[in-house]
Amino acid sequence: MTFSKRYHDRGGCGGNRPVAVASLESCHPQPPSFAAEPAPIIMTDSTSALLLSTSDLDALLASATYAAREAGTLVHNAQGSDLGVEYKEQGKNNLVTVMDRESENLIQAMLRERHPDIQFLAEEGGGNTDLSRPTWVVDPIDGTVNYAHGIPLYSVSIAAVAEGRPVVGAVFNPNTNEMFTAAAGRGAFLNGRQLRVSDNNDLDHAMLVTGFPYNVGENPFHCIDAFVEFVTMGIPVRRLGSAALDLAYLAAGRFDAYWEVSLGPWDVAAGALLVTEAGGFVGTYSPVPNPSLIVTDRLLASNGRIHEAMRERLLKIAEGADRR
Repeated sequence: MTFSKRYHDRGGCGGNRPVAVASLESCHPQPPSFAAEPAPIIMTDSTSALLLSTSDLDALLASATYAAREAGTLVHNAQGSDLGVEYKEQGKNNLVTVMDRESENLIQAMLRERHPDIQFLAEEGGGNTDLSRPTWVVDPIDGTVNYAHGIPLYSVSIAAVAEGRPVVGAVFNPNTNEMFTAAAGRGAFLNGRQLRVSDNNDLDHAMLVTGFPYNVGENPFHCIDAFVEFVTMGIPVRRLGSAALDLAYLAAGRFDAYWEVSLGPWDVAAGALLVTEAGGFVGTYSPVPNPSLIVTDRLLASNGRIHEAMRERLLKIAEGADRR
């Protein structure tokens, strides 16, 4: 399988009709079986990476889903054992465990076997940062601090990215057996059930979620001020400790909006696709526009209905803090 500029049009949802990522046909085929291992496939790097056949997306999503489930099962089964917790140099309480590395190694081996020409970028091992090239973007355990303390709020996040945009994504929570999946233009799903964001259009009645970077004590981008502001308004704000789950829960309608600063691409690539495919909106509340879905600087994701109200409030908080 290659990224190609042309495919023969066989018609219907199952054919190899050429489809652009931004406007894939809206049919929703059955998601791949979570138990079945996908057959090995090969994809070639190309400058026309955004033009994918429906079979390409099926294969990528099957691989991402399978790898996320296998890695999630691995880390879940290791709870209660010696996790070999270490502290990273960047930030206070920035942890890594043996299982972060084992999960990442397993995912990389599985994906490289099936897609040897696709680049790889992961939180622990790094890799290709030029996301204009087809790249797997992976967080082997999103929520490592929770995981290391036995708190069942963590996930495995895998996205395939082409020309800077996620085209498939899988976020797996092994504690609840919830597999969130999405393919560009084909919707977002939870264990096969299609997702839609909430229909709440009132910020005062919203359920919000946020997170803090490891340098939270420095109050980067006034993230503490924003948290205090929303709590003072009487709005419920949750803090799960896994950006991928924050975004997945937003896609499922459990939250109405999510904001956070200083993220990594592995934190948001799969989740951002889930949100947009469920009808939500992902952007930045930085004064400088950013058209990318993989926002790492002042991310704001929402159901779309309260997005502008959230963005205006966050900008106002920053302006007020700067004047103090």
